[in-house]
Amino acid sequence: MIAFLTKRLMHAILVMLVISVIAFAIQDNLGDPIQQMVGQSVPESEREALRERLGLNDPFHVQYLRFAGNAIQGDFGYSYFYREPALDVIARHLPATLELVFGATLIIVLLSVPIGVYSAIKPRSPLSRFFMGASIVGISVPVFLTAIVLIQIFAIGMKVTLFPESTAWGSWLNATLSTEGGMPSFGRGQDLVHVVGYWDSNLFSAGGLQHLVLPSIALASIMLPLFIRLIRAEMLEVLQSEYVKFARAKGISSWRIYFVHALKNTMLPVITVGGVQIGTMVAYTILTETVFQWPGMGLMFLDAINRADIPLIVAYLMIVGVIFVVTNTIVDLIYGLVNPTVKLTGKPA
Repeated sequence: MIAFLTKRLMHAILVMLVISVIAFAIQDNLGDPIQQMVGQSVPESEREALRERLGLNDPFHVQYLRFAGNAIQGDFGYSYFYREPALDVIARHLPATLELVFGATLIIVLLSVPIGVYSAIKPRSPLSRFFMGASIVGISVPVFLTAIVLIQIFAIGMKVTLFPESTAWGSWLNATLSTEGGMPSFGRGQDLVHVVGYWDSNLFSAGGLQHLVLPSIALASIMLPLFIRLIRAEMLEVLQSEYVKFARAKGISSWRIYFVHALKNTMLPVITVGGVQIGTMVAYTILTETVFQWPGMGLMFLDAINRADIPLIVAYLMIVGVIFVVTNTIVDLIYGLVNPTVKLTGKPA
């Protein structure tokens, strides 16, 4: 275990080094931060003095080495726009993003496992065919379009007139499909956010949870179809294995075969993919947070790009890299616990 963690630490250092170099390499293409910091009436001489004071005229390697030395000490620089440490800005926006990812992950787990298992157990049933068809549509629809549709249906409301109003069944169907809206779709509802220690949370009030529902569903729509199809495919393969046939021959109940023996082995590759995808959702929050104006790291990152706030951009990329590394490490540890035959160090037993 110690050897595995040491190896992962070395990998993490290498990943952080590569991310930081790439982020610095593209900073010149992100715009002029001085133009965003001062007004148009400021003379060019003062602009150059400010550029010199911030070290923006230094060569790339000098700027990078200065940043790397400070980053080792936990200092990622000051945000040009917020005029405060970049890490403090990220820490203020991080709870909103993590809660959004948590809500989406909860939806994915609660829906993908039963739907995927059912679709594998009864692959030819009409309900399974519906799930598979819906999953194809879900994979094809971009997250921002899903978010807009959710806002239109559940926040704004809509009146459906697809069926002729002249008939009783037509009027009933139109009334059934029509919605009045009312779900919150903008921000976190700051009056509903509860502060728990250093954490601003939407999870401790009914109103806060309502603000979390639509963004979580939109974000979950990216990964939910993928996990349903993955669980179904893995479950179908496991159900055809020899040990499942042997368990049936011994007279073990179908429920125990499906949910004890087969599901455990089905979840092994799902855990591996899931860890990577959960980390990916942190990046996907950019579109979701933009549509819902959710004040998380994704919206903050997009604003930082528009403002050419280079320290904040680099700090964001570094934090996301850390999240990926930590998530993948935890997934590997869980994989080793679920399947003891896997040796984390890669050495033979």
